[in-house]
Amino acid sequence: MKLATFDYKGETRIGVVTDKGIVDLAAAAPSLPRDMVALISSDKALAEARAASAKGDAIPLADVHLRAPVPFPGKVLAIGLNYRDHVEESGQPMPEHQVWFNKQHNCITGPYDDVALPAVSSLLDYEAEMCFVIGKRCKHVPKERAHEVIAGYFVGNDVSVRDWQLRTNTWQIGKSFDTHGPIGPWIVTPDEVGDPHALAIKCWVNGELRQNSNTKHLIFNCFDQIAHLSQAFTLDPGDVIFTGTSGGVGAAMKPMQFLKAGDVVRVEVEKLGYIENRVVPEKAETIIG
Repeated sequence: MKLATFDYKGETRIGVVTDKGIVDLAAAAPSLPRDMVALISSDKALAEARAASAKGDAIPLADVHLRAPVPFPGKVLAIGLNYRDHVEESGQPMPEHQVWFNKQHNCITGPYDDVALPAVSSLLDYEAEMCFVIGKRCKHVPKERAHEVIAGYFVGNDVSVRDWQLRTNTWQIGKSFDTHGPIGPWIVTPDEVGDPHALAIKCWVNGELRQNSNTKHLIFNCFDQIAHLSQAFTLDPGDVIFTGTSGGVGAAMKPMQFLKAGDVVRVEVEKLGYIENRVVPEKAETIIG
């Protein structure tokens, strides 16, 4: 099942994407939650959504605006240096432990929305990633049970402002600029994905293939990540996890190739779909209140 958050006729809704379009769950099953996190955290609600999608009327995808499938995640956690070729191109030692950082929730944006080129930096880079969302509150999850807490998988781009990222060891600010976490286009439930560690992942910039790898090359896979994180703190439904990027980022090219206004970045993960975002100059306006 593919679960999407979308705008239609001035309202934000959640629905199931089918071959015919998107079934609005508010219309097909009015008793279901209207919030994505509430939906994915309930097995009963997910079963009802699946049944409703088989009989509900579908809206053409061309008539809706897809938003981030989880528009307001609780935590946004990302692992660094998690593909061997990316570690090597970064000139870093192979990690003995998982390297984690936060992306602030304000970075999350839709699968086809614009990404801002910051007014304060021109060193904007892309990082193609597979992401997943937590569906069950959990703590101290053993690796062999980690699959039980994943509600589904989707595509992400860990957009990075390299000079701001590398000013500090935490990386947090350089990974958290507004719009620098496009995700989507929808959540694909685990039953449709199968093995999440056997998916092709690619990134194009203006049609040029820059990253071309497979999730089988993750150093610490999705289940390792959940087991590790949940030893430290509780994971909650709606928490979004970025699982790492492969080699081929712009900062590692010779010469370096950073994103410019007008560039279009497409990230595609096998079975999950693709996201595509245009880079536009940030409007550096003061906002108070």
